[in-house]
Amino acid sequence: MLINCVAYQGGKKLGDIPVVDISEYIVLPDCLVWVALNDAEPAELEEMRHEFGLHELAVEDARAGHQRPKIEEYGNSLFAVIHSVELEGDALRLGEVDVFVGENYVLSTRSRCQQGFADVRARCEREPHHLKQGPAFVLYALMDAVVDRYFPVVDALESELDMIEEQIFVPGPQRTTLERLYQLKRKVVILKHAVAPLMEAVGKLDGGRVPPICANTTEYFRDVHDHLHRINTSVDTIRDTISTAIQVNLSMISIDENNVNKRLAAWAAIFAVATGMVGVWGMNFEHMPELKWKYGYPLALTIVAATCSYMYYRFKKSRWL
Repeated sequence: MLINCVAYQGGKKLGDIPVVDISEYIVLPDCLVWVALNDAEPAELEEMRHEFGLHELAVEDARAGHQRPKIEEYGNSLFAVIHSVELEGDALRLGEVDVFVGENYVLSTRSRCQQGFADVRARCEREPHHLKQGPAFVLYALMDAVVDRYFPVVDALESELDMIEEQIFVPGPQRTTLERLYQLKRKVVILKHAVAPLMEAVGKLDGGRVPPICANTTEYFRDVHDHLHRINTSVDTIRDTISTAIQVNLSMISIDENNVNKRLAAWAAIFAVATGMVGVWGMNFEHMPELKWKYGYPLALTIVAATCSYMYYRFKKSRWL
C-alpha cells in the first residue's frame, strides 16, 4: 500500500506526485523523491523497480522479506534492511524495514510494523537544511527512528528481569520462575538478532570505505552506531544476568530437593529404628525374655517412643526436619 510519494527540491517540499511521474522528477537537478510503502505487494515493488531503476536482487530480497539486517551496495545505490522491534503486550513484534537509496531518491517499505514513520518525514521537512543533504540523511533519519525505538524495549526487558530476580529467593514453585527466565531470554535473542548485524553494517558507513552517497553524512551514521553499541552492550548484560539467574534458580531447586531428601531420610531413619525394635520383640519364641512379664509391653512401647523422640530431636537440631 502506498503511504506517500513526495518530491523535494533544495530540501523543500514540492508536493505529492503520482507514481507514474517519478521517473520525470528524479532527473531534475537537486530533486529528491521519497516514497513510503506499507506491506508492499509484488506488483508495487515491480512498479517501483521500473520507476527508480532498482537492482533486481535488492527488489527480490524486499519481496521475499525476513532478511537479516544488512546494508548492501549496488553500484551508486544502497539497499538497507532494518528490523523493527515493538512491544506487543508481553511479547515482541518483529518487523522489517527495507530502504532503497539512490542519488536522488529514497524508497522505504515496511512490513509487519505497527508504527509508521510519519514523524520522521515531518522531522525532515522541518529541517530543510538537513534534507538538502540528500537521500543519505533520509536513510539516517529512518534508521535513527528505528534504533530509538529499541530503547523502550531494552528498558522493558530490564524491568521484567528485575521482577523475576525478586522472585528467585521467594519460597514457592521455582519452575514458574525458570520458565519466565527462558521466555525473557528468547525476547533478548530477538532483540540481539536485530541489533548486532545492524551495528556491524552501520559501522561501514562511518569508517573505512564509505559509499559515495553517504560521504557527507558519516557523522550522523556514527551517532547511530554509538546508539546501537550502547543497546548491544545492554543486551549482552541482560543475557549474562539471565544466565546467572538461571544458574541461581537451578541451585535453589537443587537446595529444595536436598531439603526434601533430608526430611525423607530423617523420617525413614526414625521409622526404621521403630520397625527394627518392634520386629525383634515381635518374634514369638517361647523362651523370650519378658515375654510373659506384666509390664513388658508398656516398657517396649516406652523404649520405642523414647528412641524415636530422641532421633527426632537430633534431626531437628541438625535442621534435617
